[in-house]
Amino acid sequence: MVVSAAPTARPVLKARGIDKHFGPVQALRNVDLTVYPGEVVALIGDNGAGKSTLINVLTGVLPLESGEIVFNGERVRFSSPHEARQHGIETVYQDLAVAPHLDAVANIFLGREKRQGGLPGVLGFLDNPGMKRETEEELTRLRVRVPNLDRRLVTLSGGQRQGVAVARAVKWASKIVIMDEPTAALGVAQTAMVLDLIRQVRDTGIPVIFISHNMPNVFQVADRIVVLRLGEVAAELDPRTASIEDAVAAMTGSTRFVNREAS
Repeated sequence: MVVSAAPTARPVLKARGIDKHFGPVQALRNVDLTVYPGEVVALIGDNGAGKSTLINVLTGVLPLESGEIVFNGERVRFSSPHEARQHGIETVYQDLAVAPHLDAVANIFLGREKRQGGLPGVLGFLDNPGMKRETEEELTRLRVRVPNLDRRLVTLSGGQRQGVAVARAVKWASKIVIMDEPTAALGVAQTAMVLDLIRQVRDTGIPVIFISHNMPNVFQVADRIVVLRLGEVAAELDPRTASIEDAVAAMTGSTRFVNREAS
């Protein structure tokens, strides 16, 4: 089993010794996860391995039970997803969490609308041209093609909707983007578009935590692969030298090899 070498930069996120119980069931046991600038960390595991639970603990959806989270060099304990977003962590979920009957501009600025300057802004008038311009710039930067920004998201393809969701996350994320099964319901062409988006985000210097069951997708974009099994870290792999068979073996318990120093 091949284990990845840790980058030398200071980590953006370092979680150590994370435990989580749901009644008598221990969902996470002594989990470590480290995320460095400008990398894609894939988080994989079978159903029930603890992937979503870990992300929910890191982003304040679930309270931190034990262990510590060091974010940007400081110990943190997020009490809500809103607090995590305020610190620059954005999450793109499988169901997108978009407003399908609003257009791309409204979705990207939802809850963060820009007001006009001066008295009009005081009276609540929005800066629609400015928001549209920033939306166009963000979509262009990420090479997301939306045929008409005035169209409601419900009329767009799955890949285009996912592109808008990713663009929203990247616009407001200053530290980390988390993508939870972003390609699960997409076709081949749309999946390729989302994988390219993940690379684009990484290349801006913002790290990505990528959760997926699709092993070929994981090995296409990941710089490191962290395998969870039954709530524990089973292995940390380097996709340049490890194989899909190695990942599946770690997920199923055929092999166990943990590099704590890399975490």
